[in-house]
Amino acid sequence: MKEDERLVEVQDLRMHFPITTGGLLKRRAAVIRAVDGVSFEIRRGETLGLVGESGCGKTTVGRCLLMLYRPTTGRILFEGQDLTRLHAGGLRRLRRRMQMIFQDPYSSLNPRLTVGSIIGEPLVVHGVARGRELRERVGEIMRIVGLNPYFMNRYPHEFSAGQRQRIGIARALSLEPSLIVCDEPISALDVSIQAQILNLLKDLQARFGLTYLFIAHDLAAVRHISDRVAVMYLGRLMELAPSEEIYQNPLHPYTKALLSAVPIPDPAMEASRERIILRGEVPSPASPPSGCVFHTRCPIAIEECQRAVPEFRQVKPEHWVACIRV
Repeated sequence: MKEDERLVEVQDLRMHFPITTGGLLKRRAAVIRAVDGVSFEIRRGETLGLVGESGCGKTTVGRCLLMLYRPTTGRILFEGQDLTRLHAGGLRRLRRRMQMIFQDPYSSLNPRLTVGSIIGEPLVVHGVARGRELRERVGEIMRIVGLNPYFMNRYPHEFSAGQRQRIGIARALSLEPSLIVCDEPISALDVSIQAQILNLLKDLQARFGLTYLFIAHDLAAVRHISDRVAVMYLGRLMELAPSEEIYQNPLHPYTKALLSAVPIPDPAMEASRERIILRGEVPSPASPPSGCVFHTRCPIAIEECQRAVPEFRQVKPEHWVACIRV
């Protein structure tokens, strides 16, 4: 791939959160390995879907990309610059190019601010617009995301959940970023509204050349919007491939299990297909299993899986897997 096609490059990213004991003399008791050696890239203008069970580290990856969490180790290259080496001033300048859409469209909006103030705040903070120009810019952004500018003096509680998520999208869009991290942006919405938000995100991407990291656990939604899909489990990447390839030809046993749980609208196909049931619970990230982290639940695990940490390797063009059985 050409260097100018790569917008984000993540190299061996690790994010460990210490667990400390209470009392006056606090000491580190353990470490939660939320993200444990993740590497991937995001190309300009594409949508990379990041999927996995709750607690696997998806949101932590997204927050590390925007340096809301400073990684324990690893490198995050954005437009060729290593974000992990930048201090507050350098990050502030780059943050105009990176934005986030949060999961809960209500708690992520300040209830004391009007919608116009919420959408316009990034423009004021970065000194982009003020006064009449700011109001006109906010009105234009509201129209783009399907909101009536007439309501810019209303407060978030006066809007529906779908409209509040549009406000969040408008806020992320206001600084004309290159990258938007979408952290489960439709999981708190009704099914009928989810399709509207997904279509809006696709329209905005086509119009402004946006690049998305789309974090979700809804595999059907990820298939609809993503160009490539990465599958995470217990802080590590299990599989990464183009969207249709991963849905038509999954190679990792964890990916196969996830896809087998997605309902099919054809009753005959639904009745005939094999359902893969994973045994046990997801291990604690404070004490992950040795070897392959998935071996405790894997239906095809062998004794070697308990010892060998599988290399995340390319097994066919554009298709990466971390499994010694593949």
